[in-house]
Amino acid sequence: MAAKGLVPPFDRDSATAKVRAAEDLWNTRDPAKVAAAYSPDSRWRNRTTWVNGHDEIVAFLTQKWDRERDYRLIKELWAFGGNRIAVRFASESIGKDGLWYRSYGNEQWQFDDEGHCQFRHASINDLQIEESDRLYRWDAPGPRPQDHPGLSDLGL
Repeated sequence: MAAKGLVPPFDRDSATAKVRAAEDLWNTRDPAKVAAAYSPDSRWRNRTTWVNGHDEIVAFLTQKWDRERDYRLIKELWAFGGNRIAVRFASESIGKDGLWYRSYGNEQWQFDDEGHCQFRHASINDLQIEESDRLYRWDAPGPRPQDHPGLSDLGL
């Protein structure tokens, strides 16, 4: 997410690339790698939980991916300006209850001059789905294949 060249101020191409880099990183399901894309003092609001700094990010994501198994995520650029990007996303995972869920949400990000995310605010809603209704079927963990449809293409 802090890849070279993906620093503010963002234009459409760099914002789109930043969103895809974040999606690919989250699809690794590696909490330490994900945390490294955020500033050391990064502050998150995820649903009703506040998370501060790398250690709390790692702990939060470790718990998240223990609850949300076989997790896959697609993000899409919604808006950008200066050092801020807004995205919409949807993920699919199987819960500890053995049921499949699609989680829909929006995130607002603010970046430092080096391209590390300082603030992440996420609002998320969950919908139980049937296994047959899943739309994300690439090998995971790992990035969404380049030829896999995005959110708009899937009608999400």
